[in-house]
Amino acid sequence: MGVSRDSVASHQTFKAKYDIPFALLADVDSVLYDAMGEGVARSTFLIDARGTIVRVWPKVQVEGHADEVLAALA
Repeated sequence: MGVSRDSVASHQTFKAKYDIPFALLADVDSVLYDAMGEGVARSTFLIDARGTIVRVWPKVQVEGHADEVLAALA
């Protein structure tokens, strides 16, 4: 799933535009963002079934990032 501080409406538009097949959560009150700490903007966290962060991609560049994350899941 994806999480950002954008609104639900913004997520719905983004999801439809890019045909995203997974849930997008709206953290409009920055609850998760604040809990993760400084510098999480445009970061990706790979979290296992136990809730452990197993990999972090800080300062994500959109181009090619999805392929990199999918490769880490393999």
